[in-house]
Amino acid sequence: MDTQSLALCLPLAGWAAHSALLTHRLATARRDPLTGLRTRAGWTARAQRFIRRHRDSVVLLLDLDDFKTLNDTHGHAAGDAALAATGARLTAWCDRYGYVGRLGGDEFVAVHRRRDLDGLSTALNAPVTYDGRSLPVSVSIGTCRLADLSVRSLSEALATADAAMYAAKGTHGRRSQRNTTR
Repeated sequence: MDTQSLALCLPLAGWAAHSALLTHRLATARRDPLTGLRTRAGWTARAQRFIRRHRDSVVLLLDLDDFKTLNDTHGHAAGDAALAATGARLTAWCDRYGYVGRLGGDEFVAVHRRRDLDGLSTALNAPVTYDGRSLPVSVSIGTCRLADLSVRSLSEALATADAAMYAAKGTHGRRSQRNTTR
């Protein structure tokens, strides 16, 4: 290769490497490092596309009950294990029928087209084994069927699921609450 061609290729190679690095960083920023789930931005973009295709979708908002107590009693590594297990269980339940995300802290979100929610509560409220101990895990779940909303938007569904989740917490967790109207 002559010197002039090399001089032209070097900036292009630099831009290509820079572009690849930025793409990798964006992809990494959209994934939670603990659970591997999509973060709020990554999940929201996919969920909005999903609900446009599946008008009968269900949006779920989930929160671990007494998570601070779990952390304080058993340590932060045990809390991390509970978060990772919750993310894995929710992903397994959702399977190919939807998307799961972690909003932050002990809060998870999902959108799916399955209608059977009964097995979800059982799966999420099962104890987590960590360091040879069985740790209690309790999850409050709020759901919203998009078909039941007057305005079928993700933000409206999340607000409705949030209200249902806090109603479930009021019954002291380990229950799911379906709230389809505001």
